[in-house]
Amino acid sequence: MNKLSLTPVLLAVSSLMISVANAADAPAKAAPAASAAKSRPALTVSLISPERSDWSQTLAANGSVAAWQEAQIGAELAGLRLADVLVNVGDSVRRGQLLARLNSDTINAELAQSRAALAEVKALAAVATADAARARELKDGGSGALSAQQHEQYLSAAATAQARVAAAEARVKADELRLAQTHITAPDDGLISARNTALGAVAQPGQELFRLIRKGRLEWRAEVPAADLVRLQTGMTVQLQTPSGTLNGKLRMLAPSIDPQTRMGLAYVDLPADKSLRAGSFARGEFQLGKSGALSLPATAVQLRDGFAYVYRVGADMKAQQTKVQLGRRSGERVEVASGLAADAKVVASGVGFLSDGDLLKVVVQAATPPAAATKR
Repeated sequence: MNKLSLTPVLLAVSSLMISVANAADAPAKAAPAASAAKSRPALTVSLISPERSDWSQTLAANGSVAAWQEAQIGAELAGLRLADVLVNVGDSVRRGQLLARLNSDTINAELAQSRAALAEVKALAAVATADAARARELKDGGSGALSAQQHEQYLSAAATAQARVAAAEARVKADELRLAQTHITAPDDGLISARNTALGAVAQPGQELFRLIRKGRLEWRAEVPAADLVRLQTGMTVQLQTPSGTLNGKLRMLAPSIDPQTRMGLAYVDLPADKSLRAGSFARGEFQLGKSGALSLPATAVQLRDGFAYVYRVGADMKAQQTKVQLGRRSGERVEVASGLAADAKVVASGVGFLSDGDLLKVVVQAATPPAAATKR
């Protein structure tokens, strides 16, 4: 064989041997690199410890704002037409203020007739009284000009005349009362919440013309589960969220019965005057039950996943240890850790969404713990 023909074969064999040698050395070179990558920290974090402090205990509830008491105002006379309507919905009124007036022409005429009749019977009574006085004088004088029967007749006529005067006076008072009833007035200070009449309408007995919120006073009727009613006491403070901000009220009373359908009871809360409140509106509030100790963390230190809460503790090996915890109340940006974490544990303060169990961490500084605010439930 020619030496020149063997040269390509030798070159191919040499290249193959070099490739095999390089392939054998590759795992040995990659192992240190993988080890170095594995020991590199996954994230630079700061640590924080749970804070123990006293948090306010509250009981949240929903309910409706309603009038403390409502007065229904109507006409006591029937068949009279409204001559004036002087107030509208939303007007503030004082006790005794004129709200509406009925047409009183007919009653005025009847009153004039009654007064004339009274004047007539008073004149007749005066004559009868004088006759009785003369008859008494004659009897006492012993002249015998009058018989005993005539004397009694004069006395009876005088008594009858006085009775007719009393009846006429009562009739005048009744007509004066009817005239006064043509003026429909406010029974108390308050706010007109409804008007169900118009000028020219004919009043009917029992018909509601106006509705009045007494004193303009509103209350919050909170619906509370029956099991929580025992935690409430009259006089405790209640914070109500209104369109204008937070409003403080006082628990006045608890309903003596429970709704058998919903198993909820009503708590009646007195509210101060606030222009943003409207009767019938929905509101949320919280009953202030007192204070109790709480172990809390910032919400950024808690990871919520699959319906559970986790934090990442950091031990001496600087590795993240995923720990399941039970959460309780919430206060602003902090949450209460009800169980699952010791008070002296060190946990990652933020960025927990980027961590996995067992990650190597680099700790730069321990985070400061902000003060806890009033709790909400």
